[in-house]
Amino acid sequence: MDIIVLAGGLSSERDVSLKTGEMVAASLRRNGHRVILADVFMGVGEKEQELGDVFARADELTLKGGDIYDTAPDIEAVKASRTYHSEMFFGPNILRMCMNADIVFMALHGAQGENGKVQAAFDLLGIKYTGCDYLSSAIAMNKKMAKFVMESVFVPIPAGTSMKKSSRNDDIAVLPVKLPFVVKPCSGGSSIGCSIVKDAKDYKKALDDAFSWDDEVLIEEFIDGREFSVSVVDGEALPAIEIAPKSGFYDYKNKYEAGSTVESCPADISPAQEAEMRRIARETAKGMGLDVYSRIDMRMDKNGRIVVLEANTLPGMTPTSLLPQEAAAVGVSFDELTEKIIQISLRKY
Repeated sequence: MDIIVLAGGLSSERDVSLKTGEMVAASLRRNGHRVILADVFMGVGEKEQELGDVFARADELTLKGGDIYDTAPDIEAVKASRTYHSEMFFGPNILRMCMNADIVFMALHGAQGENGKVQAAFDLLGIKYTGCDYLSSAIAMNKKMAKFVMESVFVPIPAGTSMKKSSRNDDIAVLPVKLPFVVKPCSGGSSIGCSIVKDAKDYKKALDDAFSWDDEVLIEEFIDGREFSVSVVDGEALPAIEIAPKSGFYDYKNKYEAGSTVESCPADISPAQEAEMRRIARETAKGMGLDVYSRIDMRMDKNGRIVVLEANTLPGMTPTSLLPQEAAAVGVSFDELTEKIIQISLRKY
């Protein structure tokens, strides 16, 4: 097949997306496909033009992946670096190329990738793509809406509240949760803008950080315990993986810096706990309409209570990503996983 792997964009997870795209594109080439890795924002070329049979020029046109750094990228600098001056999100020739592909592998992460807007545009243009539809993407990306949906299907979630920047209140006494608690952007990923507030003096800084990424934030109880993730592929929950950062919590740096986190799969938990995590992951994915693949993040407190933190609609496929590790635990290689995602996604069409 002729496949566009779409990555990059203007999300705070841009660097992660480019690494995911690089690895997925290489995998799909090994699987025998003609593949172009493209940055959705930068595009291909400096202007809209007729590119001919782009897949015959795949090696020439494909983007080279980059590294994931300790901090999120400077999005304003990314915008300024585009030579094609336009307010349009899609870079030169991207839509034309995607329309000529058999399918687009969505390697985008974060806003304008996982929030459903790109998927909705593709639906209108008749472009086939991997992953769930625009509505499920939008709900999962907005953590406040996701919690409403999870509650409706009886998925356990942390207690908490939300706050908009326009009605910001730095008075910790009015909150319905007690210290310690978590402050995080309502929409976003990779724990960017997320803080664990252990003392009242840290609250204002946590709000400043979260509001720098989003106009609405969530404030949730901190679940003191162990962190896990369970991926769901085609309705089947994979083995739980435990995530144990060597220092701090599972933030952006610990997610993507090799060796900074100990990841164990299968996790060292009882069969009953494993079964319950898988059940919760399946119910979460089903309730939110995540019908191709997803990753459900959760924590288990010291009393064994399991709660879901969030659902990821386009899980990372980087060297440190969790989904490929979970798949490997049941004998599914990286190349088999990328091919499976393609085939499951094509069923929709």
